[in-house]
Amino acid sequence: MKVEKISNNRVRYTFDVSPEEFEHGLDHAFDKVKKDVEIKGFRKGQVPRKIYDSKFGVETLYEQAINHVLMHKYHEALQDPDHEIVGEPKIDLDIANIKQGSPFEVRIETAIKPEVTLGTYKGVAVAADETNVKDTDVDVRIQEMLKKDATLEPKEGTVEKGDTAIFDFEGFLDGEAFEGGKAENYELEIGSNTFIPGFEDQMIGMEAGKEADINVTFPEKYQAEKLAGKDVVFKIKLHEIKTKKPETLNDEWVKKLEREGVETVDQLKEQTKKELIEQKEQEATKRFNNDVIQKVIEEASVDIPKEMIDQETENYLNNIKEQAKQYGMEYEMFLSLNGTEPKAFEEGARKEAFKRVEMSLIFEAIANTESIKPSEEEIEAKYKELAEHHKMDLEEVKNRLSKEALTNDLATTLAYQFVIDNAIKQ
Repeated sequence: MKVEKISNNRVRYTFDVSPEEFEHGLDHAFDKVKKDVEIKGFRKGQVPRKIYDSKFGVETLYEQAINHVLMHKYHEALQDPDHEIVGEPKIDLDIANIKQGSPFEVRIETAIKPEVTLGTYKGVAVAADETNVKDTDVDVRIQEMLKKDATLEPKEGTVEKGDTAIFDFEGFLDGEAFEGGKAENYELEIGSNTFIPGFEDQMIGMEAGKEADINVTFPEKYQAEKLAGKDVVFKIKLHEIKTKKPETLNDEWVKKLEREGVETVDQLKEQTKKELIEQKEQEATKRFNNDVIQKVIEEASVDIPKEMIDQETENYLNNIKEQAKQYGMEYEMFLSLNGTEPKAFEEGARKEAFKRVEMSLIFEAIANTESIKPSEEEIEAKYKELAEHHKMDLEEVKNRLSKEALTNDLATTLAYQFVIDNAIKQ
């Protein structure tokens, strides 16, 4: 086997196939077809190889024989200790020159896991966010709590942004009512932007008891195709207007919250401040970690083969399609309801696939450089965690996920933590 590295992520293997190897392939091919061969004077499946060759021609066995030989040669390539194959092979073989009893050459070109050139990954310095919480921050959070706990009360006058309108509506397309466009005593907070763009704005200024026509245009990508991009009219009748009455900040309201150990405004402020500090610390840690990882990635270089991105993208899209099936929906409709279309979603999926593969390769390289390996206890604990998460038997998980694959995944995770632990906050 001759190994030729033709680029950073591609290798060509050249094999010499001896007459004996090809003859073995021919024997294998004949064993697969002979059970169906019938020739006068022989029982079905009992025709000798020489009789078959003279009757049908040995060339009829070439395709299967070549495939058998290629399978063995590709297996040899997979054992190459210096390169890890990561894509489907491309075969270079001149079938017209193959003859029984003569040697021939076959070349296999394939993508391999690329080498990674690491930059700085130990002692990476990035800025850390402040986690101080001011009294005004606490006041803002408590005001949000008061608004959320507000009660709706009837209101005189006209509809304003923030009010809740109770009304009947019916939608018409070209003068005819359409399915799903009618409701009675519907409650809508004006300004919540939950209805078609323009609908809520046209209700501002209406009085209770009045009727009106609301003219709107459905979005071009609306899930109901017959309404997508169409101009429609909603006839509405406004029954009642309600407005929010915020709660008053006092000990009585605090007690209604039923928070353990919190019965006064001062205690609520103290607890809220602790919560905000914890939240800011979590957000700061997440940003710091992301900045560290991004810096490590930016300083490394790796030439990722297209095949790795293709496979990662395909795996992700298959998972999404499986989710759609579980909901009993078509893939396209599932994406539509999540606010996207197949082409845009798949372009985004490919970009994310590239990031995942790039990060995985870089941190695998760090793990190898630092000789980072999980312990047997960590491997076993991860197997148990996966079994519990997927509600599967432990042995079944071990059969589905090889120890080698799990070890590599854990090593990458440990390398990630190694980089974070050695980073410097500025």
